[in-house]
Formats: sequence, C-alpha cells, structure tokens
Amino acid sequence: MKISDTKKLAAITAAFFITVTAFSGCSESANSSKTTSSVSQAAKSDIDASIAAEDIDVGYDEESSVGITFADGSTAIDGEGATSEGETVTISQAGTYILSGTATNGRIIVSADKTAEIKLIFNGVDITCADNAPLLVSKAKKVYIVLEDGTENVLTDSASYSLGEDDSNTDGAIFSKADLTINGSGTLTVNANYKHGIVSKDDLVITDGNINVTSASTAMEGKDSVKISGGTFNISAGTNGIKSTNTEASDKGFISVTGGSFTVVTNNDAFEAETVLSIESGSFDITTGGGSANASMKSDGTPNRNWQSNMGNGGGGPNGMGRPDDNGNGMGGDPPAMPTADDTGLTIETAANTTTDSTDTTDSTSTFAKALKAGNEVNISGGEFKIDSADDSVHSNGNIVITGGNISVASGDNGMHADGNLTISDGTVDITKSYEGIEGSIVTIDGGTISVVASDDGINCAGGSDTGSTDRMGADQFSSQDGVELNINGGTVTIDADGDGLDSNGNFTMAGGTVYVCGPTNGGNGALDYNGTATVTGGTLIACGAVGMEEGFGDNSTQYSVLHDLGSTVSANEKLTITDSDGKEILSFTPKKTWQSVVFTSADLKEGETYTITAGSQSETVTIDGIVTSNSKGMSFGRGHGGGRGF
Repeated sequence: MKISDTKKLAAITAAFFITVTAFSGCSESANSSKTTSSVSQAAKSDIDASIAAEDIDVGYDEESSVGITFADGSTAIDGEGATSEGETVTISQAGTYILSGTATNGRIIVSADKTAEIKLIFNGVDITCADNAPLLVSKAKKVYIVLEDGTENVLTDSASYSLGEDDSNTDGAIFSKADLTINGSGTLTVNANYKHGIVSKDDLVITDGNINVTSASTAMEGKDSVKISGGTFNISAGTNGIKSTNTEASDKGFISVTGGSFTVVTNNDAFEAETVLSIESGSFDITTGGGSANASMKSDGTPNRNWQSNMGNGGGGPNGMGRPDDNGNGMGGDPPAMPTADDTGLTIETAANTTTDSTDTTDSTSTFAKALKAGNEVNISGGEFKIDSADDSVHSNGNIVITGGNISVASGDNGMHADGNLTISDGTVDITKSYEGIEGSIVTIDGGTISVVASDDGINCAGGSDTGSTDRMGADQFSSQDGVELNINGGTVTIDADGDGLDSNGNFTMAGGTVYVCGPTNGGNGALDYNGTATVTGGTLIACGAVGMEEGFGDNSTQYSVLHDLGSTVSANEKLTITDSDGKEILSFTPKKTWQSVVFTSADLKEGETYTITAGSQSETVTIDGIVTSNSKGMSFGRGHGGGRGF
C-alpha cells in the first residue's frame, strides 16, 4: 500500500496522546499523607515512556520498496539493498523491504550502516532456521517490523544454534542489536525453541499486532526498555514473559504498558523490569509458576520445597498453602511455628547469571515466579488484571503505587509486596488467596476498594525482605521498627486473615476510610497488631478475632474506640450489630469465622453513651468512659505492646 496523509495524521495524533498519558502519571498518590520513601529509587516520573509517531505509522510506498520472496529453497529479490545466498537474505541498506513466502531453512540478516533505518514488511512470511536466529539485526540505527493487515507470519528456530565469533551472543529467534519496533494489524507467531523469542539490546516498542510467542526461555526482552501501547499478546514462556534488564541507568531498564491485551503463562516472572514497571491500561490474564495452587509459601511461613518441580503443571496440591483452620487450629490454639533458615531447605529467590560478553546478552535462570515485578517501582494507574501466581502477584524491591485499575489476584505467596512504600489511592484490589495479602515498610491507603484473603497477615508492615528466611519481613516479632507504618486515610478495606488482620511492626494511624477485619481464630494472633502506637482520628473500623493477643487503639487518639471481649465464642456468619441507647444501629458486620473479641471505632461514638453489642445469642452493653474503652484481659491488655507476632 502507499502511505496516505490520513495515516500519517492518525499516527502523529496517537503518538501525541501516548506521550501525554505517559507523562501524566505520578509516582506518589496526590493526597497521600505519607510521602517519605524508605527506598530512594527510580520512579515513573524518571522514565521516558513516550512513543514516536514513526512507531505507530504502518504506511509505506510499495513502488519504491524492495520485494523479497522465499520459495523452493531459494530467494527472489526485486530491487537493490539486499542480497541472497540460498534462503539466507542479507539487507545492507536503509529502505523498505516486503517479505513473503516460505523458507524451510532460511534467515534474514540486517547488517547496514549504524545510521540506517530499515522497515521490514511482513506480508505472509514463514521462515524456519535450523541453527540460528531466523531474524538477526547485527547493525542498524532502528528496524521496524510491520505486520501487514490480514497476514500470518511465522518465525521458528531450533533447539540449538551454531554460532560464530560475530554472533556468539545471539539467543533469540528475533534478535536485534538496534532499536526494534513492531506494529501493524497482522499476526506474528514466534516459536523460540533455543532460548528467547523477541530480543532487542536497545529499546523494544510494540504498538499493534497479534503477537504469539512460545519460548524455551524469555518471550520478549528489551534491554533498555519495553514500551507497549497496543496489540494482542499470547505468551507461553519457559522462564520470563516480558522483561527489561538494563542496570546501568535509572532511566533505563523499564517496562511501560499503555494498552494491549495480554495472556501470559510463564514458569518464572511474567513482567520483570529492572527499574520501573508502569501500567496505565490494558487487560492482563497472567499465570506464573503453575499458579497459586503451586504455592511457593506454606501457611506456616516455610517455603514449599516442591513448588519448583511443579512449575508449569499447576501442581502443588497438599504441599501448597492451606488455611491454618484447615489444619485443626482453633480458638486459643497455638500459633504456627515461625520458620528459621534451617527449616526452609530452599532459597525461594535465587538467580544465576551468565554473561557472554560485556555489552550483550545476560542469560538468567531463577526460581522467581512473580506476576508483576520491578526493581524500583511498580506503578499501576489502570488496566484489568486477573493474576494466578505461585509467588508474589505484585512485587517491588522498592515501592508500589496503585492509583487505578481493577486487580484480582490469587497468590501462592504475597498478594502485593514492596520492600519500601506501598500506596493505594484508587482502583479495586481483590486478593482472593495469599500468604500475606499486602506487605510493605510503609503501607498507605488513601482510597480504593480493597479485599484481602490471607493465610497469615492481611496487611503487614515491617522491615526486611520476603525471601522465606530469617530476613523475611517481620521476623523480629516484638520490637518496634523505625520507619514502619500503616496509614489508612480513605477507601474501603475488607480483610479475612488467619494471622493478624492489620499488623504494623511500627505505628498504625487511621484518619479515614472504612475497614472490616475478619481476624484470626488462633489466640496467638490479633485482629489488630502493632508494636508502636495505634491512633485513630477518623474513619470507621470493625475488627473481630480471637482472645489472647487482642489490641485496640491507644489513648493518644482523638476518636472514641472500644475493645470488647464477649463472654463466649461467636459462631461464623453470625451478624454483629452495635446499637445506641435508642436502638439505632451504629455499626454492623458479619464475620465469616468464629470470634470473641471486637475492636470498633466510629465518628458516631459519644462519651457517656451506652451501646449494645449483639452477636448471635449474646448481647452485652458497654458505656464509653474515655477515648478508649476496654474490658480486655488479653496478653496485650487491650492496647500497646505484646500482641505482635509481626510475621
């Protein structure tokens, strides 16, 4: 086809829109009350996620293009700039090349001037190469692959390569040492039997296309960055799905997704960015490591020794995560034993890197099986997510920022884990299965709708890592940690946790929002657990759990609260109501598990007022006699220290 002014205008307009939206996000919630980061790292604001008009433009002048046709073991070339030897084509000049036909043992090699820009039109081309990459870009400034509308294009390699000195680091079916862009509405299928599917050692940009990649190792990699604004992706990867690996600069090694539809099945991480993973839009159906049924973490906090052997087959079964009450632990029972380094028998997160030269491919093997992962920041402002992961569903070695999107996850370890700050200001987060639901050094919730089911803590704020060793977050269960905070300022939060419901190894502050906690039936944990102070100045909270380690808010609060232990255990699914002296319902909640202790606070509570607590057949009254009213005789005496396992 010939390029038209309409297509040029459409490309420029789309590129402008992507550029604006790429820079519109911010790395912290605008109304977050806590902005001090415990980890100083690259953020979304540090990366250039803009996409140029040329990356979207699919037009070309057919008359001035070079035609390359594969057929019958040979190649026909119509035009200048390319040569062939059998089914191997070498492109040495800038220009547009239209590729079609079938090669049973062929290759396309781009070896041009370092200033050359080359456009490859895939117009129904099917290339199999027996001993190397079907498409190798050894030198150029930039290469575009345009998938012609309505065409099927296939690139297939073999399980082994025969490499020489000049291409010794080649390890992908599509391997480019230059910037690489893929666009167009056609279909590209990559069968990568050797290692990786699509690799760019610079920037990888995809703006459209139906992309199917099956790979022995990583499906798609852009060393400096991966930018995706559209397309439909079906990925099945032996190791990672989509990754960016540059460790040399804070503005590189990132992944930016502003659109597209993704179905990703991997043995290891699905999306892995060395610095920043930014997602603004798109739909994502992700399964890693065999899914949450193949849990990497058991409910007692020790690693599942068998989870790696079950990767890719959805295994795990009884070796995986179960709820403590499934194993017979009941009200007042002993808490799960805390793991030690000697108990684990497995290092959950390890990586072995082999670098073939100083500038090119790093081939990694790891036991990570996270869905969304970044070294510095995971930033989600939109998108629809369905995640089933053996390891953490969302993970950052730095910070996590959620400002939008609908995120549904089932995790074999943590639903969301940040070594640094984890901030949620909007969107929907639904964690249907996890070891610990939400975890970070500073967790701040300013808005959104959040639901968590956890076999241990619902929300856990602690220092450390989550490696399943003695360094795991919260392993020091009794000390108060500096720089560790849980802040709830807005939103609706519902927790169903078999460990602590809300757990901070430092302070807990509530200034707004609505919180419901269905806490532990195990007396060694509490619906609330903190090692510093707990202060409430606003919002509504009802937290039910076992007696023994219960805690309430502290008397440094400005809003009235109650910690009350009933005379006996309340059955599961019995409605709890709190009414004033006129019989008006102030609060209500229906816990899914048995409970005996309740913490509640509301702006409607008044000093001197008598309230009736009704649950099942029990009905007891409490009169507000101070900022904190409590009848608790648990180990924590209703407030302060003593209740925190912190694990």
